[in-house]
Parts: sequence; structure tokens; C-alpha cells
Amino acid sequence: MTVLILGGYGVFGGRLARMLIEDGADVVVAGRSLPKAKTFCSEWGGTADAFDARDETSLAAALATHAPEVVVDASGPFQAYGDDPYRVARTVLSFGAHYLDLSDDAAFTKGISALDPLAKERGRAALSGVSSVPALSSTVVAELARGFDDIALISSAILPGNRAPRGVAVMASILGQAGAEMRVWRGNVWRKTKGWSGHRVFDLESGMRRPGEFIGAPDLALFPAVFGARSVVFRAGLGLPLLHHGLAALAWLRGKGALPDLARFTKPFHWVAERFERLGTDRGGMQVVVAGRLPDHSPVTRRWTLVAEAGDGPFIPSIPARILIAKLTQGSVPAGARPAIDAFSLDEAEAELSRLTIRTKREDIETPRLFEDALGPAWADLPRAVRDLHDLWDLQSFAGTAAVSRGTHPVARLLARLFGFPPASDEMPVTVTLERRGDREVWTRDFGGHVFHSTLRAATPGRLYERFGPVTVELEPVVTDGTLSLVLHRGWCLGVPLPKALLPRSDVRESGGDGRFHFDIDI
Repeated sequence: MTVLILGGYGVFGGRLARMLIEDGADVVVAGRSLPKAKTFCSEWGGTADAFDARDETSLAAALATHAPEVVVDASGPFQAYGDDPYRVARTVLSFGAHYLDLSDDAAFTKGISALDPLAKERGRAALSGVSSVPALSSTVVAELARGFDDIALISSAILPGNRAPRGVAVMASILGQAGAEMRVWRGNVWRKTKGWSGHRVFDLESGMRRPGEFIGAPDLALFPAVFGARSVVFRAGLGLPLLHHGLAALAWLRGKGALPDLARFTKPFHWVAERFERLGTDRGGMQVVVAGRLPDHSPVTRRWTLVAEAGDGPFIPSIPARILIAKLTQGSVPAGARPAIDAFSLDEAEAELSRLTIRTKREDIETPRLFEDALGPAWADLPRAVRDLHDLWDLQSFAGTAAVSRGTHPVARLLARLFGFPPASDEMPVTVTLERRGDREVWTRDFGGHVFHSTLRAATPGRLYERFGPVTVELEPVVTDGTLSLVLHRGWCLGVPLPKALLPRSDVRESGGDGRFHFDIDI
């Protein structure tokens, strides 16, 4: 089989070329630079060629010359393919070859389906996103999600080592998104956030912890519908903390309007990154988590972790293409144009990965549920509306109206200010947003524009801690006749225990008998 790789001497295309040559394929290594293509082929094999693939005439001539059965576009950045982004794929299909690409752009990968009629007419396959995302990540999700009745969260992260080669196209993609507005599906709602925000630390294995931030990926656009998940998040990280957090600072400034699109600085950023290449490690990783409930309503969280060493991490994005090219040779890939979703099995992927210095692990991990764990069997006695609010896996919001009355005594006003409580009103709009951060829940309450926060975490069995500013209280959730009450037992201010005489007397009740969530708080 002859395979033409566009960007065939690049970071990912070059590794795919090396693997396919090892497999015995006739590989044409193409790009815009003939000297670079020849240098690559002199070391690894293959046939060198140079042309502008985005010029349909040049591409058509190359196709006629080499007559490939498969064309792989590994060039990118796919975000920059202009007003006619599928001209390469269309030209390849019209010629009569299969088309694969390593796109990491959500819109590009999702939109490849526009070529489905042409692909089926020609009897060829056109798959986009044949890379770590969404091809590999979707395969992992499909396996982890087996048996789920409700998928609450899909969380993925790619965390390369600092010594991994840095392709200019990949760097341009990351810089272009840093600080820019992006949409993420969280809590069954599309929400706006900023690229390279949403900091989280991932434990890949003992002694290997890596930071990650939100970044765009095809998973974000495709997985909500494909898997029916309530939340889908994707993060990436840089292996060196200095570079990772430095980019986070620049992204924050761009998000505030203090900096322009960072992609225009790709070349100087690439130069700086190369200066730090000797620091850090070549160990990188990838992690996928699927969380939700089984048909018996029991909570479950499954995690797949990959760790790559010896500089083998950059081979991972090319593994899906290697698998699919073998399947195309066997004639087992249906004709049509579509994103590369669940296009092979996880066993097939892990078999290929095991040929490199890469190890993977599948595991069920602890699924802490604050209110569910504290209540035990009484959780099942709650109305559905109350359970839904407290069934927090990632982030969710609820909106309605509230009436607020406040005491007029100076002490009452002081305590209201201390806790950050809203002003008095007969009726005001209220939005409550709950976000899970590790083993804690952060509640943000917006009463008519008056916003205050609290953080909840587990205490002793059957009890919770809730912190409002400097004040922390210990609560016991109790269910009586379908109503949830929160009984206050102890409190601290700035870590100092409060005497019982200074503890506020509270009566907190939550109910949902009419199918809607109701709360009533007397303090």
C-alpha cells in the first residue's frame, strides 16, 4: 500500500511515516520543503516530495504521480485552513483515495461529515481527528462507559513531557486558544470559559503529578451528543511548571484584553521553549475519566491512565492512523466521511501502544459523594429534585426566585455581612451554581446580583463542613418525611472554636415534593 503523508517530516507525521515504513508500506513523505523531506527519507526511508497541498492543482498532480491508496494530512494547524477547509480532503476523495487527518480542531473534525456524500459515492473513507483526540480518547471512553446508565462526566487530559518535540503547528494552536473564549459542555449547558484556565493537577502515577488547563479539542464538540454525557471537559499541560504557569499568566492577561492573540507570537515562543528543552523530563501522560451511575443507581468512576517514557510520547498521536491504515488495507473501514469516533477497540490501541515504552492502566477509583455518603441509605428517601441538586459530578446551575428577610439589629447586620448574605427583598432572581473541585464542592449563590460563596467538604461520618469566608460550621444532614434538614453542631471563626452562645441558630430545609427544588433557611 502506498501512503502519502502531508507534513510527513513533522513531529507527528514523521513518526507515523517511520511506523508505516517499519510495517512495510510505501510511504511518500511530503511537505513544502524538499530538502527537509529528503533529509528525513535519507535517515528513515520513504520517497520525498514537496508541494503546496492547499493548492488543488499541485495536490492533484502529486496524487497522479504517486497514486496513493491513503492520504494522511498531518500538517495543520487545522484552525487555519480558511474558507474552504476541506479542499485537501475533497481533492483526495475525488482522486479515489482514502483520507485521514490528525486534526485537533473541534469545528474542523465535526464538519468533515459534509463530505459524506462524496466519500460514499467514491467508496472511500474520510476520517478526521485520527489522533490522540478524538480517535484514541473516544475509544477509551467507549470502553470505560460500558454498562453505564447515566454518564455524568467525561474528563480527558494530555500532559506531555517537557522534552517532547514541539511542532510549530501545535504550538500555534495552543497559543491561539490561550485566553480566548471557548465553549464547554458542563451540567447539560454550553458555558463560556477561557482557554488555558480551569487549573487542575493530575496524578498519573506515584511521583508524577502534572498541571492541566482547559483547551479546545474535538471531544468537546462531539462527546456530549455521542455519549450523552452531562459534562465533557478536556485539559492539556506543559511539562515544565515555569512554561505552564507562564502561559497561564499570559492567557489571563489576554482574557482581560491586555494582550492580543498570542498565536502571532508563535515563533518567539517556540524559540523560548526550545531554550528550556533540556530541562524537565521526557515522561508524559494521558488520562481519561468517565464517571456516572450504573443501572442500579450506584455511583462509579473509571479511569484510564497512560504513561510514556523514553521519548515515545510523540508517537501516540500517530497510533490511531497506524491502526486505521491497517484496517483500510483489510477493507474493514466503512465508506463515508465522519469524525474518527470509536473507530477501533481499546485492546487494539493498547496492543500498538505496548510496542513502545508506554504503559496503560484501567481502574475503578473511589467516588466520594458528599451528601450521598453523609446520608447513607436515607439518600434514597429524598425527592428526585433534591437528589438532582446534590448529585454533583462536575458543575451545574439552578435558577429560580427567592424572598429574603433580614433582621435590623446591628448584630444581625454584622453577622449577615460576615457570612456574605444577600439584602432583604420580597422577590429576587436567584441562581445557585455548584462546582466540584477535588473532594470539595464550591457553591456560588447569586441573589439578584449579590454573590456569595461557600465550600463544603466531608467531616466525620454523617457530617459536613461548610465554610463561609472566615466562618466554618459543622452540619449534619438529616432526612425526615422527604425533607432534608441541615443541623448545625459546631463552628469556628478563623480556626478558633466558637462558643455555643455565639453559634447561630439555624433551620435549613430542602424539599421537592412538587418536582421542583425548594429551600427555606432561617438563621
